[in-house]
Amino acid sequence: MAKKDTTTKSFILRIDSATMDAIEKWAADEFRSTNGQLQWIISEALRRNRRLPKQRKEKSAGEEAPATD
Repeated sequence: MAKKDTTTKSFILRIDSATMDAIEKWAADEFRSTNGQLQWIISEALRRNRRLPKQRKEKSAGEEAPATD
């Protein structure tokens, strides 16, 4: 049995046909699926408006934690 991905949520979106046509064309122009294009549009809008939670900076591979004695 396939493991369910809990990092995404599904929902129904109602959108007028002219807007959907424009999104589908835009997605094709950028070699994305329509779903991928919608996710990108939403992510970009959230990022530009500073609505995404702050991401923690992960230490690079060469960085070590300070030694504790």
